[in-house]
Amino acid sequence: MKTNFSDVQNVRHEQAKHSVLISCPPKIHETKFLQYLAQHGEVASHFFFDSNGTHAVVEFVDLQSVESLLSVTKIPSDEDVYVVPYKSRYIRVKTTNAGQQFPKCWPQTSLPMNNLIEKLSTAENIEDQAQMLLDELQLTEESIRLRYLVSSLISDIATAYFPEATVHLYGSSVNSFGKMGCDLDLFLNLEDIKGYKSGKSTGAYTAEFWMRRVSSGRTAQQKILSVIGECIDSFGPGCNEVHKILNARCPLVRFSHQPSGLQCDLTADNKIALRCSELLYIYSNLDHRVRALVFAVRCWARAHGITSSIPGQWITNFSLTMMVLFFLQKRNSPIIPTLDQLKSLAGKKEKCIIDGNDCTFVGDLNKIKQTANTETLDILLIEFLEFYGKFDFKTNCIDIRKGLEKNKPEVAALYIQNPFEQTLNVSKNVNQPQLQRFVNLAQESAFILQDQVRESAKIGKPWGLASILLTNGSDRETTTKRKKKILASERIGGLLDSLKDNGNTGKRKVEH
Repeated sequence: MKTNFSDVQNVRHEQAKHSVLISCPPKIHETKFLQYLAQHGEVASHFFFDSNGTHAVVEFVDLQSVESLLSVTKIPSDEDVYVVPYKSRYIRVKTTNAGQQFPKCWPQTSLPMNNLIEKLSTAENIEDQAQMLLDELQLTEESIRLRYLVSSLISDIATAYFPEATVHLYGSSVNSFGKMGCDLDLFLNLEDIKGYKSGKSTGAYTAEFWMRRVSSGRTAQQKILSVIGECIDSFGPGCNEVHKILNARCPLVRFSHQPSGLQCDLTADNKIALRCSELLYIYSNLDHRVRALVFAVRCWARAHGITSSIPGQWITNFSLTMMVLFFLQKRNSPIIPTLDQLKSLAGKKEKCIIDGNDCTFVGDLNKIKQTANTETLDILLIEFLEFYGKFDFKTNCIDIRKGLEKNKPEVAALYIQNPFEQTLNVSKNVNQPQLQRFVNLAQESAFILQDQVRESAKIGKPWGLASILLTNGSDRETTTKRKKKILASERIGGLLDSLKDNGNTGKRKVEH
């Protein structure tokens, strides 16, 4: 049985509600620390991490245990400054015991690229390399738990104003494609507040809340986010560098959560983004090759500057993911279904229309038929690079809803149709030079991988997936020179064959 997206979300949110974030001394006796916490109830799980000091995430079995711990937690006293008396589940534990050890902390970052290439070079085949890369880069269980806890802490602030509102994670943190260190995307959902849309009528009278009126939904979002942003800045423990970016296409509050080391974006009314996250979660969990290929392609693109953490004219990770999904839909035996096929499997209760956009698809993973395709990851990686190395970007656009190339509806270097808001191009920011860099790199990398399959790699040297992550150095230069020699040899061989054939017919043909 595969676990559905909504079930995962419910479990994670419950774990977060039962958890506290604790700032610890640099050295701490772990056993005694847990014994102290056990006074308030059974500890379900815990882990330490290092981010601007040693911290621990502690989950209790019962919610009452959290309340018990907070009830004996003191408000700090400081003679020089006034302490804002906002209580949260981010607390500090002190100890006077000496001679303790540093606790084991889980890593928050993945291996540096050079170390990653060195490790990949020890694998036996490209498929093992792709799995190794996935294991190194993907979000760990600890990172996922920490992200949900930060979301829960922000929810505590937001619900001070809107008690029935909810804060959801979306994007890389929940769609199974998250990389260690990726930003935390959050959105404040106000539309599901009980009784917000309609109230029950009793007799001749109907009661309704008296509420402020504003000119548009966007204006309401801006006002709400402005207030919540101010609260995060003024009262949110550990929240720094708060920026209210309210005039963006999607208004947001951006801030840094210092204890976790996470950069956070909080938006409002962003249900389509959450729906898209669920769609990607479904695709990623249908077949083990999907995530491995996406991570390999993203890592390759980042190594060569095809993608960037800085906004601009680069291809984004989301666009790359759409390209991988489209490619997998185009296999002779498709590895994943199209969005329209997922829609056809949806039940009546799964019909979903958001702002006039059809966002319907089946949510039960167990209703989706498994593919008969058995292609290995080495073949898929090479053919992905070949596929886009010769793709007709000038004429065609990419559409995972239909799984078919079709003419671009408007002029753009790269056109990838938004799966839900179908009039939008998710890659509108990409310009022609950046797209051409991607195409050239795809062609070169495909040749390198094919060449190594023919020659077989030298053990201990960067090869396979590791070789196409190289951005410079003698190994890459040698491969490029070998490519030129092979191409020249093939051209000469083709010309000799042509002359031989023409000689046999008594004719001479010169090709230009």
